[in-house]
Amino acid sequence: MTDKNYNEFLEITGTDRNLTEDINNLLLNGNCKREIKTAKSGFTVSYLFQDTKKTLATFVCRKTGIKIRIFPQRLNEYADFLDTLPAKMKKEITKASVCKRLINPNDCNPKCAMGYDFIMDKEHYQKCRYMAFLLSITEESTPYIKKFLQNELM
Repeated sequence: MTDKNYNEFLEITGTDRNLTEDINNLLLNGNCKREIKTAKSGFTVSYLFQDTKKTLATFVCRKTGIKIRIFPQRLNEYADFLDTLPAKMKKEITKASVCKRLINPNDCNPKCAMGYDFIMDKEHYQKCRYMAFLLSITEESTPYIKKFLQNELM
């Protein structure tokens, strides 16, 4: 899809536009390519590593605003970073659904890539890969989201 679609996506980001563009630029400058698709709730804008074609992050439109879903691949290398997140971001992570497949591999789709097993604030979590790091784009969260993504781009 074209930049026209990206511009249409930016139109619906409202007050979060500058924050969204800041994250977009970080990802595009970090060896990611952007793919835009339309969904029933608006657009999904995904960023894939150019070399592996794996998705690092996806902007999704929700009634509550723009969110970003991060798919970390090296979380264990910088897991202590999660302890530095603001309380609102930690709450979004802790509210995410449990990964059924980590608990019992037969409980979920066998094609599922499995979720994330990590420690945050000395507590053990096993979260679904699609919900674990679905974070709201806010003034407070954006610097942490960028640091999260930079950890993956290194």
